Amino acid sequence: MTAQDKSVGLRARLVAAGVELLALEGVHALTLREIARQAGVSHGAPRRYFATHAELLAAIAGHGFGQLSTALGLDAPPPGSVSAAAARHRLDELARGYLAFAAEQPGMFELMFRHDVLEGSGAELRRTSLPLFEAVTRLVAAIRPPAGGPDGDPGREGAGDGPQPTVVAAALWANLHGLAQLRAWGSLRLATGGDSVEPLLRAALDAHLGRDAG
Repeated sequence: MTAQDKSVGLRARLVAAGVELLALEGVHALTLREIARQAGVSHGAPRRYFATHAELLAAIAGHGFGQLSTALGLDAPPPGSVSAAAARHRLDELARGYLAFAAEQPGMFELMFRHDVLEGSGAELRRTSLPLFEAVTRLVAAIRPPAGGPDGDPGREGAGDGPQPTVVAAALWANLHGLAQLRAWGSLRLATGGDSVEPLLRAALDAHLGRDAG
């Protein structure tokens, strides 16, 4: 094994240790010392492979985004075109998959969006996290075409069509993320008397995309 292979192997081992520790104990446990202990290496070893603590955490979060992309079926190339009905069905699937991932992997889900913790980790994590938002935006555009046509300003509201797809996609994502967090904190039961997100998910999708004719 070459020195480079050994370095890559130890980097992967540290990331895997962080993923396991995250699932067992949560974000608060991801200190360099604990990750090193979990990986079975010296407490100074992570510094030899990751310049900063944030860089190591970003690699762990990047693993989570990879898992989420696989779970949501985002690994396949996006379709060239899709009908509004098919796009709405796909968004329903993505929304439910997103909420399921949040419920099944709460520690990873928290870390992936803790930009206060990941600050300074570089552009790689942003590149890893963009496919989900881009997929949602494409589907929103199939349901609600951009105001002023495909060349419209993505951040500008159109005269007759409301917000652009990127704005609607961001609002919908924020809504889904809020549902996931409120359920994790036990706040949904206080607000609605139950733990089911289904009626709230239906309302969120209808509010952002229009009522589903199906």
